[in-house]
Amino acid sequence: MADKERMIKPEALEVYLSTLFEKAGMNKVDAKFSADCMVKTNLWGVDSHGVLRMPIYLQRVLAKVINPEPEISPVSEMEGPMALLDGDAGMGYVVGRSGMDLAIEKAKKYGIGMVLARNSNHFGAAALYARQAVDAGMIGIATTNVIPNIGMKGNAKPSTGNNPIAMAAPLDGDFPFVLDISLSAVAGGKLLLAQKKGEKIPKEWAVTKEGKETDDPFAGFAGFLLPVGLHKGFGLSLFVDLITGVLSGGPYLHGLKSMYKHADDPSLTSHLFIVINPEVFLSKEAYMERITDWAAMVHGTEMVDPDTKQVIPGEIEYMKEQERRSNGIPVPAELIKDLAKYSEELGVEMPPAFCD
Repeated sequence: MADKERMIKPEALEVYLSTLFEKAGMNKVDAKFSADCMVKTNLWGVDSHGVLRMPIYLQRVLAKVINPEPEISPVSEMEGPMALLDGDAGMGYVVGRSGMDLAIEKAKKYGIGMVLARNSNHFGAAALYARQAVDAGMIGIATTNVIPNIGMKGNAKPSTGNNPIAMAAPLDGDFPFVLDISLSAVAGGKLLLAQKKGEKIPKEWAVTKEGKETDDPFAGFAGFLLPVGLHKGFGLSLFVDLITGVLSGGPYLHGLKSMYKHADDPSLTSHLFIVINPEVFLSKEAYMERITDWAAMVHGTEMVDPDTKQVIPGEIEYMKEQERRSNGIPVPAELIKDLAKYSEELGVEMPPAFCD
């Protein structure tokens, strides 16, 4: 195989990933859902949270560090719009789906739903769950805590996690409003992707473990990330950890485990899902009329270059998805080599495009 990335059709990639998960011990439904989540993320152009993560997921599922058949259950019975779940160390995608499903159910009944889930694992892109609420016609918010891997300049070690926040709302058109941001200058997965591609990184992304500037993705990943907006991103990150780890009764800050540095230990992450039912405030027709006018105002922003337009969060991902559904998803050669080892171990045939 030539040392270059391959373009893989999303349908073939999803079947392949799903089969690997199933052979590793997950049931067919959860395996397919997890694979679908990863492929969707790649389709949106968020390669740092897509198939790139498959080798570490498989390693952890095979070791039973990620419970392939979790019994996700309420920690205590709660009436009203809130709930707390125990993820039973399940695959983060599976725990995330359960948490957001319950939040949607509660929002339909109470107008708002808020569900915390603890004892989980890495759940991929937070946008997956915010979009889940949109599919139900509602507004969704999703976040999670992760190991401390960002810090302020002057810190000798990272002090808080690169905790993502995703928000999504229905629009009348081809795509929803979706904003999914991590609170570092970039997601840590972008350093992993740079490693796979043999590329350098901007010096504003990360520092070494000694707190020094670097353009080396390996040194940056071994060190820690810098926060977006300095004190603004830093403060938001701390708040996310507070409302997930602290509030759920799960671990927080340095009590969490890295799935890379502690591959044989559960991550113990906590997630938060909030769903708002717009029909509590407006009829469905009134909401769509107002949101359509709102979107038109955004798109109508006067631009310096008259041949361009202001896009809405979620629009770029939509355009990237159309492109990749036609042309395929790029998979780095080094990642294909990693996947080939698991294909051989689990007896799963790789897509022909990987082997051409």
